[in-house]
Amino acid sequence: MLIKVLEVKALENYRLEITFNTGEVKIFDCTYLINRGVFQNFTKHGFFQLARVEYGTVTWPNDIDIDPETLYSKAI
Repeated sequence: MLIKVLEVKALENYRLEITFNTGEVKIFDCTYLINRGVFQNFTKHGFFQLARVEYGTVTWPNDIDIDPETLYSKAI
């Protein structure tokens, strides 16, 4: 089955609540990303909360996204 994100909600402390097409709702912790490349944008005021679903995954402005399989496998 191809994993797709259906819904996302940005939570406190750089965490995402994600609903997948499997019917599961999981929490993904993005804190390990905030010092890496384009993900440094997460620390800008309000940027992380701009998370949205596009093309079956979580995206942010400036073409920032995270692979849906990564989100699924690393989320709890």
